[in-house]
Amino acid sequence: MKKNILFLFLILFAISCKDDIPKPEPIQNAPLPANVKEGINIANSSTVTFVLYDKDKNGVSYDAAYVVGDFNNWEATNDEKSQMKRDDTSGCWWLTIQGLDATKEYAFQYYLEKKTGEKVYVADPYSRKILDPHNDPFISPSTYPDNKTYPAKGNGIVAVFKTQPETYTWQVSNFKTPATDNLVIYEMLFRDFTEQGNINGALEKLDYLKSLGVNAIELMPVQEFDGNDSWGYNPAFFFAMDKAYGTDKMYKQFIDECHKRGMAVIFDVVYNHATGANPFAKMWWDSKSNKTSTNNPYFNVDAPHPYSVFHDFNHESPLVRKFVKRNLEFLLKEYNIDGFRFDLSKGFTQRNSSEATASNYDASRIAILKDYNSTIKNVKPDALVIMEHFADDREETELANAGMMVWRNVNWQYGQTAMGYKTDNSDLSPTYYGTASRPANSLVSYMESHDEERLPYKQITWGVDLIKGDISRQMKQLSTNAAFFLTVPGPKMLWQFGEMGYDVNIDYNGRTGKKPIRWEYLDVPERKALHDAYAKLIGLRFTHSELFNSTATLDWKVTESFWDNGRFLTLSSFGNSKQIVVIGNFTNVAINATTTFPKTGTWHNYMNATETLNVTSSTMDISVPANSFKMYSTFAP
Repeated sequence: MKKNILFLFLILFAISCKDDIPKPEPIQNAPLPANVKEGINIANSSTVTFVLYDKDKNGVSYDAAYVVGDFNNWEATNDEKSQMKRDDTSGCWWLTIQGLDATKEYAFQYYLEKKTGEKVYVADPYSRKILDPHNDPFISPSTYPDNKTYPAKGNGIVAVFKTQPETYTWQVSNFKTPATDNLVIYEMLFRDFTEQGNINGALEKLDYLKSLGVNAIELMPVQEFDGNDSWGYNPAFFFAMDKAYGTDKMYKQFIDECHKRGMAVIFDVVYNHATGANPFAKMWWDSKSNKTSTNNPYFNVDAPHPYSVFHDFNHESPLVRKFVKRNLEFLLKEYNIDGFRFDLSKGFTQRNSSEATASNYDASRIAILKDYNSTIKNVKPDALVIMEHFADDREETELANAGMMVWRNVNWQYGQTAMGYKTDNSDLSPTYYGTASRPANSLVSYMESHDEERLPYKQITWGVDLIKGDISRQMKQLSTNAAFFLTVPGPKMLWQFGEMGYDVNIDYNGRTGKKPIRWEYLDVPERKALHDAYAKLIGLRFTHSELFNSTATLDWKVTESFWDNGRFLTLSSFGNSKQIVVIGNFTNVAINATTTFPKTGTWHNYMNATETLNVTSSTMDISVPANSFKMYSTFAP
């Protein structure tokens, strides 16, 4: 019996000791080589130095670190082929590998181990490309040709590099960013913009966007996110472009082609949080709670604010600030983009808050955002920086006076007018902010975004009876909306297909799920008329830009009291050298609107070049059909 117990003990001991990873040799302490930083440092065509930061909140690191990859048969060995050296001063592990092939793409990971038995495999957080064994097989070769085969010995997501990466020669190297006082942004999700759902498909539609007249495209997040089917607000790797949309070269070609057509490119970036696939989350992880651990130097265990998803970055940490600023600089320089839209910038705080208090003035949050803005402007002084903030007015004013813009959501107001309701806040005036305390061009206002219900869906679901079932009235009402949106000074944003009256529920197939592509809408006369109205109104902004700069003046009557007898807008350039008057009828019957004209003489119907109006008095009755608008200008269209 004793022999059997001893034999069983020996078997169990042998099993417990079995491990493909060798017991680490004592740590080799050595200072970091000169001129290297965290990540993949390519010295020449055959040499690379890997650097990984590893020091938790308490100053404790793993007990051993290895690099395993294609260059050492994925074997962790106690020698210069795999075991990393330690530089405690910087808090980094590092290893230099030589003898690499410049034509080859290498996959690798870091393997970290503690004496307690805790171990983890992570990809490099600064990697320009990653391989995902669970999602890459579902990416079409037409989207990402010749992707590297996932290594047989990999463990989860792996990083990829080449010592001589493909270079891209920019065809447009001197693109000038549009002025913020005349910015018309088109928000785009590659996935839902074309049937291809990728960069190739979007490239084919750039001439369409050029003809529409927009001068900027805001791409929903394209940095590597979990899975292939996403809005992109679940980021994991910030230095890699997601392969679900195309190759690195394709991203650059897309940006170049936008610049050729006079369109800026803005990246929607997500620095509030990251998923558990992020290496910084994995390195300090609490598997019992399925959260980042209390000693994680990058992440909070729980977000201090009420808007969190995934794992919340601590932006008061110097490590996080360093990482984000390095990423911002990288994106600007590597992809030649023209600016950023920061998702959930209100979350860049360590102050505990509730729904009721999260928007309160927060000096620390302002300082963090100003720091990021300075980093951006140091690289590209004319970069566009937009915050999804929705916080205290004093706070937004400070950000605006520091050269940033903030989102202004007027979906509710324009939804009310689209549906035909004058009550329950149909006042359109929040679209514009023109006081001395805040620049008039600091609000990026929008009727729709990826986050809001589509106005046409509101019409067909909750609109007043005459609008609800009549596509002609629907599209005319949306044109009237556009007339009281695009003629207002300040940056504007359109959500993709808004110019066609896209009427698919935002929750179709789940809120972030794939939506139907509706390019055939342009074959519907009523929808084409809406598109043409958009194009004409956008064209006004650029043909007569002096009406939209900081010296122009806006006088409009768009509160709820201005409904039954019309709504009015007068826009004048400096010295009144150019003026327009817009008369809107949001009701379902024709009206005679008593309209004030700032001067007498010949006025032109801007939407119908063949028609003029002889204004003989400061006020005139103008007949406006139901659900329609008229726009007159002192200049010919």
